[in-house]
Amino acid sequence: MPIRPARLALLVAAATLAAPALAAPRLDGAIGEHAVLQRDRPIELRGTAGPGETVMISLAGHSASAIAARDGRFAARLPALPAGGPYELTVAAPSGALLLGDILVGDVFLCSGQSNMELTVDDAQTAFADAHPPLDPQLRLLTIAKNASATPLGRLATPPRWQAAGRDTAGAFSAACFYMVQSLRRTEKVPIGAIHASWGGSRISAWMSDAALRAGGEGDAAQLLALYARDPAAAVRRAVGAWEAWWRGASGDAPGREPWQTDSALAWRAVPAFTHFEDWGVPELADYNGILWYRREIELTAAQAAGPATLSLGAIDDADETWVNGVGVGASSLATLPRVYALPAGTLRSGRNVITVGDDDVYAFGGMTGPTERLRLTFADGTSVPLDGGWRYALAKPVGGGAPRVPWDDINGAGTLDNAMVAPLAPLQFAGIAWYQGESDTGLPGYDKRLAALIADWRQRMGTPETGLAVVQLAAYGTRAKAPAESGWGMVRDAQRRVAAADPHAGLAVTLDLGDALDIHPGEKREVGLRLARAMRAARYGAPVAAAGPAIAGARRGADGGAVLRFTGVTGALSARGAAQAIGFELCGAAAGSCRFAAGTVAGDTVTLAGDGQPARHVRYAWAETPVVNLFDEAQLPVGTFDVPVE
Repeated sequence: MPIRPARLALLVAAATLAAPALAAPRLDGAIGEHAVLQRDRPIELRGTAGPGETVMISLAGHSASAIAARDGRFAARLPALPAGGPYELTVAAPSGALLLGDILVGDVFLCSGQSNMELTVDDAQTAFADAHPPLDPQLRLLTIAKNASATPLGRLATPPRWQAAGRDTAGAFSAACFYMVQSLRRTEKVPIGAIHASWGGSRISAWMSDAALRAGGEGDAAQLLALYARDPAAAVRRAVGAWEAWWRGASGDAPGREPWQTDSALAWRAVPAFTHFEDWGVPELADYNGILWYRREIELTAAQAAGPATLSLGAIDDADETWVNGVGVGASSLATLPRVYALPAGTLRSGRNVITVGDDDVYAFGGMTGPTERLRLTFADGTSVPLDGGWRYALAKPVGGGAPRVPWDDINGAGTLDNAMVAPLAPLQFAGIAWYQGESDTGLPGYDKRLAALIADWRQRMGTPETGLAVVQLAAYGTRAKAPAESGWGMVRDAQRRVAAADPHAGLAVTLDLGDALDIHPGEKREVGLRLARAMRAARYGAPVAAAGPAIAGARRGADGGAVLRFTGVTGALSARGAAQAIGFELCGAAAGSCRFAAGTVAGDTVTLAGDGQPARHVRYAWAETPVVNLFDEAQLPVGTFDVPVE
């Protein structure tokens, strides 16, 4: 029932005189001073007050009331509002009042992903005025603090702190997100709020809820995370068992002959220092990415071994699996996180004990990095023994990537970041979602299913089926293509393309031309943001622009056995930069290893690949970490990575 303004004023006044022993009402989600609420959608408000209290809410001349339940929870709804403001939001109860000023109503966007979305304006290229904008009171920015949880949280770890975009605030915000919303503000002419929630190095699974994990083929991880919330020790045992099974399958080691066994026959050598092993001066480790094994033997008395203990190993870059006497005791993959693992009674033995650490270095530097004073074994009585010396290392046979991660891991887990950084945003609604992630999923199959499940779930929880989606297709980074080969980056880019193409409210920002073969974090983020804005205009606002620039529409068999490719979304005509023919195409047969480079003849919105007398079942383009390509349209937008059948 609506509350008359005069009565509401009296209730607020009475609330300010309430007994201080009771806590004033609090709101969930990302609503705070200077916030932006989504226009044209009912405004859902949730929070806490004193049990049984009547809570009165008022905004922009509309009001609602709710009664807090026994646990203090309340929920209320205000009607949809058009763009406007600023307004004051009042939440009043007998225990106190919450007054939030300078609230705007407009369009709200969520920007999420890993480090390329996290890269700030100050850390990107800033040789243009847009990086140092004048104050825009109707463009608001909010960065969500990094946090992880094994279960969904009802409230953010730190209260939301919205800021108007300007010279003093934009620099610390996500560059790709800022340039996107800055561009949208200039064309859409409504208040805009941008919420940035990213974490460098994170896999997509960490951003997926329990429902999304199950829909995206990650049901086992969801079940294991649920077990961890109930029984951490049981979950650790199951997770380490899965890792051990993966190792045996990848290495061919028979059970009992693995590197973590106490009688391992690896060639163990003394660890020179607790630094990144690339700095040891060992030639075979100078540029090594893979699993390096560490081992420490220690003699214990019967009294020391009798009870539980705590094993502290310092930081390990990137990921570790740790065993004591051949029994898995813990795992993590956050490079800066000091490892501390609980050892149940019965893990240690009187006499010889063996600690084994498998350090999985997946990118850049790796190793057990200490500091040495943190390496120790602490017993139930509080005494401890240092573990700062006597370590040895060994290389085992090389195995492929994709080692499983424990689902409660911060950035490589299952649901951990959604639980702490996205779930608490509800019930705020979003006009659009910008997603810039995938680097940490290269080499892992099923990215298309995971991305589609993530977006469907976020739309269901915080938007509508029409909530816009703009995906950044991964930029070039890493090995330059010399010959056709399989590519984890190519697989992720193509998955991103297919998900966006199948979604009527999605767009794709292709960034192949903006990458850096030597830097996974290319600095040109303004153009990324502009391409995201273009994609969002098509996906959210229905603007008459191509949602992905020039995009593959299909391939048919040519008269000579080659292929004729047709593209949609082409501005003007396609052209091959700097050459008479387009490069980067591959004609492929059905068998693995059958792809071969094929030059393309460009005409308007088609590219013809001449037959070479071999079967052409499908066509790949830009299928490499750093592909060499030159196909653009007259809007200077590149064609992105794809793999399509020849019909």
